[in-house]
Amino acid sequence: MSENAQARITLHPDFRIGDVDRRVFGSFVEHLGRAVYTGIYEPGHPTADAEGFRGDVASLTRELGVSMVRYPGGNFVSNYVWEDGVGPARDRKPFIDLAWRTIEPNTVGTDEFLQWAEREGIEPMMAVNLGTRGVAAAAALVEYCNGEAGSRWADLRIANGRTEPYGVHLWCLGNEMDGPWQIGHKDAHEYGKLAAEAGKAMKLVDPSIALVACGSSSMQMDTFGEWERIVLSHTFDVVDHISMHAYYEELGGDRASFLGSGTAMDTFIRRVVASVDAVAAQRRSDKTVTISFDEWNVWYLETRFVGEQNLPLQRDAPRIIEDVYSGLDAVVVGDLLVTLLNHADRVPVACLAQLVNVIAPIMTEPGGPAWRQPTFYPFATTARLARGTALDVRVTSPTTTTARHGEVPLVTAAATWDTAEVDDGTPGGDAGALALFLVNRSAEPVDVEIDHPGVAVTLTGGVQVVADHEPAVEGPEHAAGVAASCVRELTAAQLIEGGAGRPEVAGRTVLTLAPESWTAIHGAATRA
Repeated sequence: MSENAQARITLHPDFRIGDVDRRVFGSFVEHLGRAVYTGIYEPGHPTADAEGFRGDVASLTRELGVSMVRYPGGNFVSNYVWEDGVGPARDRKPFIDLAWRTIEPNTVGTDEFLQWAEREGIEPMMAVNLGTRGVAAAAALVEYCNGEAGSRWADLRIANGRTEPYGVHLWCLGNEMDGPWQIGHKDAHEYGKLAAEAGKAMKLVDPSIALVACGSSSMQMDTFGEWERIVLSHTFDVVDHISMHAYYEELGGDRASFLGSGTAMDTFIRRVVASVDAVAAQRRSDKTVTISFDEWNVWYLETRFVGEQNLPLQRDAPRIIEDVYSGLDAVVVGDLLVTLLNHADRVPVACLAQLVNVIAPIMTEPGGPAWRQPTFYPFATTARLARGTALDVRVTSPTTTTARHGEVPLVTAAATWDTAEVDDGTPGGDAGALALFLVNRSAEPVDVEIDHPGVAVTLTGGVQVVADHEPAVEGPEHAAGVAASCVRELTAAQLIEGGAGRPEVAGRTVLTLAPESWTAIHGAATRA
């Protein structure tokens, strides 16, 4: 009998949460630091295309599996005049971005971003300025992007060289309007009324669009819960989603709490769902407002970013918020992805913030290379494997007490089953591609018994990321070294080698999870 801690997972294709929406693997490009300039866009770079966008970044973005990108902010959008960012670039005037105190050159704007997204096969998610602007500007931007010829703003788009509408479907009604840091910050009633009117006008321009109301910027906001109730009391009939934002970091060496961040995210989602459904119940409505978790990541906000605030006015895409990630950070990102999959029924949209350079899985050097951070690997693997239906897996696990989140399970798990295709590429039916995502938050190995009664499971391989204890050091060589030490490709034999000392039996598979690890397993499941 193994001396390792024991956990048990039960899965069956009949126990389902909901379909995995590909938009849950979204990301975010804000005019912040080097996310745009020397990030996705750098004319003169050896890999740049004819429009000035970096080909090496585009290639890594495709490898990452990003399905959707939110733009142009973020805090940036609350002072943005979109009309100044269209038309010939030579005629555009720089302006002071009040959010990040940077001179914005206005070289990249709506058309440049949307055409980049279109070339890369990425769905755009646009945000409108409800901080310093309002209803008319928001409706005009929808008309510019989606309108047919014969109206003012659509004709301006055509004059700027784009004949066909972009067909942008998903729109954010401002950004973090509950936050005192936001330019144009409003209370819940002020914002709710403005968002309702802007959303009404936007849908009159294009009834096919979907709208995201601003939810709380974090669960720690004093207005959390009440903000959602009041905002939805005004916007319920016009919006489709409400946003959530959350960032996680290791504080004061509290590794256990950091590894338990997925539990905090789970609690946040459940509380927002409860708030949303309470509004629906009060209105006696069958409408389901879902969640756009359009900012999430590991961000060392208190321990690293604090020194970058209140900087003098900056130019030339300053290097700010460029967190360098470790294997530990990658394990936590993998656990947060597990949490999102386990809420597939209510979280169809999510954005890892951000895509390049700014707290990002991809880093670049101006004129030089682009490289993967350790957090790249769990995201890319999950985006590749998590398809079809999210299964309602039941996890029985030992727990540990954390300072910030109370009791958290040592093992978390999510699973997906895709009957559209089995391993040989043929349609499934009673068979399907299986993906299982497992996290061991413990500093010791854990044996996991996976019960799958009535289902034959064949494991074909996987990817594992284990935490490292190396302090973060910037640079592609460091990132490659961390990846080599903490990212492992696993064969089926390695996954079940020894089975924790127990033989395999029908309907049961036994694995041993490495300490502080995230593991993705792929294979097939067939009803027996």
